[in-house]
Amino acid sequence: MWQRLGSFVIKNRLVLLIILFAATGVMGFFASQVKLSYEFARAIPVDNPKYRDYKDFQQRFGDDGNVLVMGVKTDNFFKPDVFAAYYKLHKQLRKVEYVEEILSIPAAIGLVKDTLTDKLVPAKIFSDSVIEKGLLDSAKNAFLNLSFYKYKLYNPDEHAYLMAVRINKVALNSAKRTKIVEDITTAVKAFETETKIETHLSGLPLIRTVVGDRIKKEMSFFLIGSLVLSALILLIFFRSISTTLLSLLVVLFGVVWSLGILELCKYKISLLTALIPPLVVVIGIPNCIYFINKYHTSYLKSNNKNGALVDMVSKMGVVTLFCNITAAIGFAVFALTKSAILNEFGVVAGISIMVIFFVSFILLPSVLSYLPAPKEAQTRYLNNRWLTSFLLRIETWVMHHKKFVYGITIVVLIFSVIGILKIKSVAYIVDDLPKTDKIYTDLKFFETNFKGVMPLEIVLDTKKPKGILKSTVDINKIAFFQDSFLAKQNNIAKPLSVIDGIKFTYQAISEGQGDSTYTLPAFGNPLKDLHDKLRQVNVRKENAAMTAADSATLKLIGSFIDSTEQYLRISMNMEDIGTAALPSVVDSIKRNANRILNGIDSVDVKDTANTTYNVTVTGTSSTFLEGSRFIVNGLKESVFWAFILISFCMLYLFKSARILLCSLIPNLIPLVITAGVMGWAGVPLKPSTVLVFSVALGIAIDITIRFLVNYKQELPVYNNDINATVSATIKNTGLSIVYTSLVLIAGFVIFCFSGFGGTKALGWLTSVTLFVATLTNLILLPVLLLLVGSKKKSYKD
Repeated sequence: MWQRLGSFVIKNRLVLLIILFAATGVMGFFASQVKLSYEFARAIPVDNPKYRDYKDFQQRFGDDGNVLVMGVKTDNFFKPDVFAAYYKLHKQLRKVEYVEEILSIPAAIGLVKDTLTDKLVPAKIFSDSVIEKGLLDSAKNAFLNLSFYKYKLYNPDEHAYLMAVRINKVALNSAKRTKIVEDITTAVKAFETETKIETHLSGLPLIRTVVGDRIKKEMSFFLIGSLVLSALILLIFFRSISTTLLSLLVVLFGVVWSLGILELCKYKISLLTALIPPLVVVIGIPNCIYFINKYHTSYLKSNNKNGALVDMVSKMGVVTLFCNITAAIGFAVFALTKSAILNEFGVVAGISIMVIFFVSFILLPSVLSYLPAPKEAQTRYLNNRWLTSFLLRIETWVMHHKKFVYGITIVVLIFSVIGILKIKSVAYIVDDLPKTDKIYTDLKFFETNFKGVMPLEIVLDTKKPKGILKSTVDINKIAFFQDSFLAKQNNIAKPLSVIDGIKFTYQAISEGQGDSTYTLPAFGNPLKDLHDKLRQVNVRKENAAMTAADSATLKLIGSFIDSTEQYLRISMNMEDIGTAALPSVVDSIKRNANRILNGIDSVDVKDTANTTYNVTVTGTSSTFLEGSRFIVNGLKESVFWAFILISFCMLYLFKSARILLCSLIPNLIPLVITAGVMGWAGVPLKPSTVLVFSVALGIAIDITIRFLVNYKQELPVYNNDINATVSATIKNTGLSIVYTSLVLIAGFVIFCFSGFGGTKALGWLTSVTLFVATLTNLILLPVLLLLVGSKKKSYKD
């Protein structure tokens, strides 16, 4: 069949080329429309309870991940020139388009009694005239006596000060966010230049924007780098510019198709899908090497160009098809997970790898048929002395040192298993960034001085409308939960809720100063007016007629209690504690919330009929880290399914359980060794590193297929003499296997130049896996074939 297909391609080459070029042109149009993703990747499926909790939170209270923070640390903050520059920065940031609100010390308000109405009204603590004249002492003392702002806008112990900038959600999820962050950064740098005070920027808007922009730049770098590197290796191997350009044309077509498929599927470029074009290059080049290598070998034997091309297609067509199928399976299994980001990556990568087969199958023989027959210089690589000597040494190991091969394999496996026991599964929001990166160091600044900036939310559900704070007892319970538990956590910043609004108001009413008066009223019910004011806020929100004074006074209340007065929000920031520590923190919060508020010492309350509150812990940080854990679990499952599906392919191809066993062992051992290396090197299991195993399995099995197919084809030639066939297969296939492995390893090594730790780990870990897979398939696989063959022969005898 494959010989007829080869003849068909050569006979109809012009028509097939026209169709291929036309189809690629259409896909090129779609590829030009693909866009970069500006939204958080949906790692958790939409039916996941934690995802639903977060969406419910967003509907009731809005987004929690749209605040960018700027911080400084100085003893001179309240000096007139520094404070004036800080206020100037506040006003400049307020002018940045899509900045909705800024919370900073110069704009801080206090509540003062209106002598005419005898009511509390908001007033700026630092008026413009006070700032302009530099008369800050009295205003400074008034501000420092308001405990509401302590550890929120400043840390008196470390002399650190914070400014929070809230950005429009819609703008953050669009290309506009780059300009927004650039404008904010420019203004902050101007302040730093003017005052000579080091500034720090952090928050999810900054992290998402900078990381997204770097992804876009790295995608271009890796694509160009992989093409250049592949071109150099091909030029060194084949010593032919036309052959090199033809191979590059194949992978360029594959890249265009992959981006076109991305757009047709209505997906966008994310951290994972950005890897697909370089991966297509890395996987497409081996197709070209194997096809062209077979063409050159056949031509040297027959000296017939068309016959060599037909032989190339007939011999390598089925091999390459199954190699691409197994590689596609290694990626496509991600589509079986419920994670949207993995699903998108799996679908596009799986389809793209199959497309590269059809492009190779049509383009290579068709174009080669128009080119002159290969010259002697172009086939000289087939007699490379170094590689020939290397393959002869391998043949010696296989034929005469089997016990040594087994012994080394067992020792390495034991060493690897010990390393596997050292692996930890943990991921952080910024763990893909180098420890010296400005984003990372700035985040650590806020964690040191303000216990982090990653949002974490607690939602208390009273289970009935207008059930919030119905009695003084409930107020005191919530206040006790905040003050006695949440505020004392080492990795959680000072919590904020409507309780703080009550304390803030009571401190103003009592005209108190300092922490001693920042408390709840000792008698009466202070919430009667609060409920009335809250209802006024909700009505005026609907009518869009809320006054500035009402906004300043009541926005805090309105943002922490929903419109039905059924749900109360306690907002906090936290450190980037990672996926390993997060569950215990969340469980501790829920357990103590239930113990204090419901009188039940339990993390999850099954019978909620007799409880006052249903407690939910959510927020961007929680869902992001939960998403990382979900991805890791999904990738583990994908490795299992890849193994099963690839096994079925191998069984169908060779129709032998013994050959199947021989083929799987040399490919499982590299995965075990890579996992062991991860353990010894301290590389944790996280989305980017677990990805290695499924990808490497799909690619490494290609080597096995090519070796075994050649072995199967050569066996009748050598009258079923297994020793002679294995020896011939090492010599005939070993050359192309070594060349292909070099290209694959070089293609993945280029990812080591990434600025993201995860992408870097993907590069060197996959390279290690492929290197080991090359050795196991050239050494251990032939040894196993000899072992199986000898047993089979003994059984027959």
